[in-house]
Amino acid sequence: MNRNESPSTHRVMRNSLRITTIALLTVATTAGAQQRPAIRQLGAVVAKSAETFASVGGIRALSNGSLLVNDIPGRRVVMFDPTLGKFTVIADSTSATANAYGGRVGWLVAYRGDSSLFIDPTSVSMLVIDPSGKVARVMAIPRAEDANALGSPIGNTAFDASGRLVYRALPRFIFNGGPRRTDGGAPVFAPPAIPDSALILRVDLASRKVDTVGYIRTPKIKMEMKQDDKGNMSMTSTVNPLPVIDDWAVLADGTIAIVRGSDYHVDWVKTDGSKVASTKIPFDWQRMTDEDKIAFIDSVKAARERLLASTPAPAAGAAQGAPGGGGAGGGPQIQIFGGPGGPGGGGPGAARPGGGAPQFNFIPASELPDYKPPFLANSTRPDSDGNLWIRTIPTSAVAGGPVYDVINKKGELVERVQIPVGRSIVGFGAGGAVYLLNRDGATATIEKASVR
Repeated sequence: MNRNESPSTHRVMRNSLRITTIALLTVATTAGAQQRPAIRQLGAVVAKSAETFASVGGIRALSNGSLLVNDIPGRRVVMFDPTLGKFTVIADSTSATANAYGGRVGWLVAYRGDSSLFIDPTSVSMLVIDPSGKVARVMAIPRAEDANALGSPIGNTAFDASGRLVYRALPRFIFNGGPRRTDGGAPVFAPPAIPDSALILRVDLASRKVDTVGYIRTPKIKMEMKQDDKGNMSMTSTVNPLPVIDDWAVLADGTIAIVRGSDYHVDWVKTDGSKVASTKIPFDWQRMTDEDKIAFIDSVKAARERLLASTPAPAAGAAQGAPGGGGAGGGPQIQIFGGPGGPGGGGPGAARPGGGAPQFNFIPASELPDYKPPFLANSTRPDSDGNLWIRTIPTSAVAGGPVYDVINKKGELVERVQIPVGRSIVGFGAGGAVYLLNRDGATATIEKASVR
């Protein structure tokens, strides 16, 4: 102790040193606990389909290794054998089978045991497909008003442990009408206000009772409508290519997981109805400066121009999708409308360059988030072991393909797995099987890989 220091001053200094030491140890311990696992590679590809697809709207893996595939652009459901070498058409839009695939997008859902449902919003019905691939019977959609939600990639329909359908409700557009005209003519139609959140609903097949499970934050889209001197109307949407949103999935045991993008944690709705929130998942948050934001907007504008120049117009009636997110993989990470729509990257309401693409602008660079979000819409896949696989947005350069965070049922980050370039995960099967969509230009094939 310095002669000029009093005993009380010395005690204060010792206490300050002790507090500082404890604080540093706490920070070090917390940093160690939140350290992200090293990235490992997905296991080898063991099978590949000879059949090609323009897009895939979901798969259904059976316990014997067979695979049902929802071919949205082809308007058919096919069943592959375990080698992915041979397939049988289960339903299509021609007279090839007795089971019609409707005129719009349908959705494939795991049902009881190895049986499946194909939800067709056009006929307001659900085909029950048995394990052999035959349509055993047809059921009515429990609520006709929700047919479009249940039967679309946006709805992401699944079953919980009690046999209830769980799905995301479609947005309820608010029509406010247009301003009154001073010349006495009819008011100009005003575009609907699109909400920035959506409800997750649950419906009982027997009683038709509906309850709300929770909500998710969705991309905010501003619609503008203009009328020229000749009375022709045009609509333009202003979109955020990097929105902070939520995602969700239903685990194999019926647990509902809602992944929050604002702070990257999981809210769980357990099979008994209880709700619990996990701690934050470690993530390499990247702050975006004003210069970063301007550069990002410039890059997505340039990427869209390249896509407009290189992407052919989709076939008549084909579903339209957006690059990035949980879609085809390997392309620019651009979030448009509802995202890639489903596991295969094709969903209604999403903008795609090419014929019939909706007109849209990007928000000003200043309105981008201050930190890059951890994921885009439809980036979450449940595996067969109760884990969530979340395709993350890279915050620094990573050689190779997309990287998925693997989250266990406690909400803990247990692995980070990288898949090959140009692939995206479309689903999982028994025994550690992972199914990938491998896109090559305008077509794609399905690959079966092992988790390790």
